[in-house]
Amino acid sequence: MAGDDLIPDEITALLGTAPARARCKGAAWVGPATGRVYTARTGQWMLGADKRTPENLQAQVFEILGQLTDDLSVWQSLRRYQPDMFCGLFMANSNDGLSLSPEAMLALAQRGIVLDLDIYDPIDEREEDPQWRPL
Repeated sequence: MAGDDLIPDEITALLGTAPARARCKGAAWVGPATGRVYTARTGQWMLGADKRTPENLQAQVFEILGQLTDDLSVWQSLRRYQPDMFCGLFMANSNDGLSLSPEAMLALAQRGIVLDLDIYDPIDEREEDPQWRPL
């Protein structure tokens, strides 16, 4: 979740669990890889799930939601922060796919959570395919 007026401690109290990462707008932090000092452009509250190989997006959705309140009135009050579930999907083959059950989609929808997928296809496979041509 993100928002200029987001106060991480308030979100934590509402959702009932501590975030993996949280910042108030204007907070400074040092990037671990670069040593560079960054300033948060907006408030943030983030929670993650364990990586799974092979993927199991459904289990990750329920892993995260299982840590948070089921109180839909709380979720309604948090919609102004546009909650989203960001997922990076690294496909093994160019024709891979995944699915979510109606129960998982409903659980996200009831909470106003957008499912945001970044899908990465296997570049090596494309480059070896004589039919593949870049646009």
